[in-house]
Amino acid sequence: MTETVLLIGGGGREHAVARALADDAELYACASNRNPGIARLAAEMAEIPEESADEIVDYAERVGADLAVIGPESALAAGVADALDNAGIYAFGPHAEQARIETDKQFQREFMTSASIPGCPGFETFDDADAAADYVAAVDHDVAVKPAGLTGGKGVRVTGDQVTAAEAVDYVRQSDYDEWVVEERLVGEEFTIQAFVANGALRATPAVQDHKRAYEGDKGPNTGGMGSYSDTTRTLPFMTEKDYDRAVEILQAVVDAMADYEGVLYGQFMLTADGPKVVEFNARFGDPEATNTLLTLETPLLDVLTAARDVDSLPELSFAPTATVCKYAVPEGYPTDPDGGSRITVDEESAGGATLFYASVDAREDGLYTTTSRALAVVGTGETIAAAEAKASNALAAAGDGLRYRSDVGTAALVQRRIDHVTELRGE
Repeated sequence: MTETVLLIGGGGREHAVARALADDAELYACASNRNPGIARLAAEMAEIPEESADEIVDYAERVGADLAVIGPESALAAGVADALDNAGIYAFGPHAEQARIETDKQFQREFMTSASIPGCPGFETFDDADAAADYVAAVDHDVAVKPAGLTGGKGVRVTGDQVTAAEAVDYVRQSDYDEWVVEERLVGEEFTIQAFVANGALRATPAVQDHKRAYEGDKGPNTGGMGSYSDTTRTLPFMTEKDYDRAVEILQAVVDAMADYEGVLYGQFMLTADGPKVVEFNARFGDPEATNTLLTLETPLLDVLTAARDVDSLPELSFAPTATVCKYAVPEGYPTDPDGGSRITVDEESAGGATLFYASVDAREDGLYTTTSRALAVVGTGETIAAAEAKASNALAAAGDGLRYRSDVGTAALVQRRIDHVTELRGE
């Protein structure tokens, strides 16, 4: 019997999920935008806001969904998983209370402390912006300053790296946020590991390195992610197997402490001189990291989802021994002053063997338009990171005019810089 799956969300992450499910399930989708890649794979794509739990439940019941996959964090925060489960439709995604591990950074750090989750940096929490600003002004070491709620990956400011202490103080005072977390600055190399979680079990995927900064050479403000890469094994060139295992142990500690958690648990780690520390947790697939991971996943994604729903043992995961490099094309001015609403032309045939994922675009009757977020991603694959990067770079001609990208993501020079940085940190 064919499973009917409802996919919630219309970004690049969800396009990757749709691609991984389309051959094995009858796929329906809903999102606030019409993603042409998802619409092409789905039997139907409805335009429903991701946070509208009641409308999503109504649509799931109308199409006869056997299970649902929730992509964006905004839907999790809005309790879409709760509403679907209450309606008798299994949702692969944590309930709103569990999703606070991402949606509430104060909760995240306090949970780590109370549950003795390893890898937690020193931190202070504040319910008043002025108090947080005063603290930042008074400390004599570099800190990471984070609004407690969701900011689309763009809310963090790190003193001694992105901003001066004075600029961080101004940022806090002038923002619209009240609740803040101020943490010790972690120094090292970031990496992420995503894991499927259900029935108390965890299945980890290969490590990926995302590139948050807007411009070449890791310059400029944070974005939702300008690109990412993975290697042919589960580690990255600057990591050891021990580093990977230690990060997975941290994820397992979260699962042990949050027994009812189901969905994807994403750990963003900093590989420091003392090993992996937790930058943050997310309660869903990463974007762009889902494009790297799901493109090489050989185990049918549907098998993972149905095992989670049916309270069976999650299957062991198999991945192709293939390197991947993802590069995002974004509107001019992104992320501070993006040029949204521009019509673009995408020549998919020029992708040259790379895989194209549509993200925050809107397919209208008269063409394809940008929003104020990332437009599309191309992912190259190969026997080496360098080969995958070359394929991704060649494919970016498909992005068309009016979009820009970071050409250095996945290049040999940037990867070597990561290796040299960790070697220096470890005194090797």
